Amino acid sequence: MPPSLLTPLAAGLPQTVPFVGPEAIERRLGRPFRARLGANESGFGPSPKVLAAIADAAGDSWKYGDPDVFDLRRAVGRHHGVPADNVTIGEGIDGLLGHCVRLFAGQGGTVVTSIGGYPTMNYHIIGFGAQLHAVPYRNDRADLEALLAAAQATAANIVYLANPDNPMAGWWDADTVTAFVDALPPTTLLLLDEAYGELAPPGALPPIDINRPNVLRLRTFSKAYGMAGVRCGYAIGNASLIAPFDRVRNHFGVSSLAQAAALAALADQAFLDIVVARTIAARHRVSAMASAHGLNPLPSATNFVTVDCGRHAAFAKSVLEALADRGVFIRKPMAPGLDRCVRITVGPEAMLDILEAELPAALAAARAMGVP
Repeated sequence: MPPSLLTPLAAGLPQTVPFVGPEAIERRLGRPFRARLGANESGFGPSPKVLAAIADAAGDSWKYGDPDVFDLRRAVGRHHGVPADNVTIGEGIDGLLGHCVRLFAGQGGTVVTSIGGYPTMNYHIIGFGAQLHAVPYRNDRADLEALLAAAQATAANIVYLANPDNPMAGWWDADTVTAFVDALPPTTLLLLDEAYGELAPPGALPPIDINRPNVLRLRTFSKAYGMAGVRCGYAIGNASLIAPFDRVRNHFGVSSLAQAAALAALADQAFLDIVVARTIAARHRVSAMASAHGLNPLPSATNFVTVDCGRHAAFAKSVLEALADRGVFIRKPMAPGLDRCVRITVGPEAMLDILEAELPAALAAARAMGVP
């Protein structure tokens, strides 16, 4: 065997990806899903104005997107009441997380997160050679006290917190998050992942304060704005944190189509309001559906409902597989303690009709297997 050309770090990385996509499952099953309710996408889709903007921009797709992403940074800044210099744009939050680990932790640094939290964050931590230090959830929420203690004990470079949370869908209120930030060591950066921020209840998100030198707020167009396939997100923070992104980011990574789409999405807040209302209604329907079958839906501030199946991980896995056999794609948390649950993305009525029709048989099949 020829010698490896990989760096020692790369050679030691696992040959895995953070997610198994629904497309891979469809290939294995040999048929498409009838209801795609597992990837936390918005089945309500983007604004019609976004579709029109993409169509208008398509003719110029031979051009590179503006490497400064000037118009979009300025529009995001206006939307949040901050200068454009306090905004950076990336290929969704996933891309920005990689830059954050590279910039603020790097090889040998320490990042504190939650066991069972967003797996792409762990992927970047390990991939850039940082040390991963994870603490368990408590009562199905990120344990802020444990995160703080771990940050202090390890002199962490970064603490990662998703609020609202993925995969458990819960949230902490703004005052609690602010107190957490105040207690962090000034040398520790808080990455506050607010991918579901537009769907959170009033009082869940602290006011944006660009004067804080150790907080980055991350947002995306993938969830409430319905543009997961476009890959566009942004970070807001102190200019001293934002400027270094220019040293490592892919300057042509946000395409001209993505920039046009995001600008149109920001400009159509009326459509966003409609999606938020439909999402809340769909959360209620999924929760009622789960309760009607003896399951326990957890409170949600996201576009999915995490459902406690009331047994152990093997039963929750059986429910997931039984629904997949019936053409319904959902996902589940994998960490011990959380893996008793499944996670159901909300969607249009037609998809939820399919879920409602198939759930009784799927639960019966899972129970018939006799797993604990």
